[in-house]
Amino acid sequence: MPSQTSVKPLDRVELGAWRGLLRVHADLVRQLDAELEREHGLSLSSYEVLLHLHEAPERRLRMNVLADSVLLTVSGITRVVDRLVRDGFVARERCDTDRRGLNAVLTGAGAEAFLAARCTHLSGIRERFISRLDRAEQQRLAAIWESLVPGASA
Repeated sequence: MPSQTSVKPLDRVELGAWRGLLRVHADLVRQLDAELEREHGLSLSSYEVLLHLHEAPERRLRMNVLADSVLLTVSGITRVVDRLVRDGFVARERCDTDRRGLNAVLTGAGAEAFLAARCTHLSGIRERFISRLDRAEQQRLAAIWESLVPGASA
């Protein structure tokens, strides 16, 4: 590990790139989350859970797989899924192959909630992000994310 005296501070361009990423991400997430809450009573994390379940085979995923998919800890996903179960959007079922494991399963009401919120969410992404970049910029950003984290743009 480098010593504190050998670490070179970020220059203006490096710092601008890093802080810009953090600020833009935080601002977009805040706006999209607020819009979903206001229009549909769903947090962005809840929407992401519904999205991944909607796309999953048989609309079910193991809790640990779901946590990895939405970038939450197992305890974080448990809290989100608890709310979705309470609202009737998700059910928990024992895993057929491992009786100790739990699956989160999208209910009919959850699929309806997801489909209703999807239009709002995609419109918000287009308005606040996609529409502000031309196609070449979008492709360049996707390539940058892919170079930093392979699979990030998939």
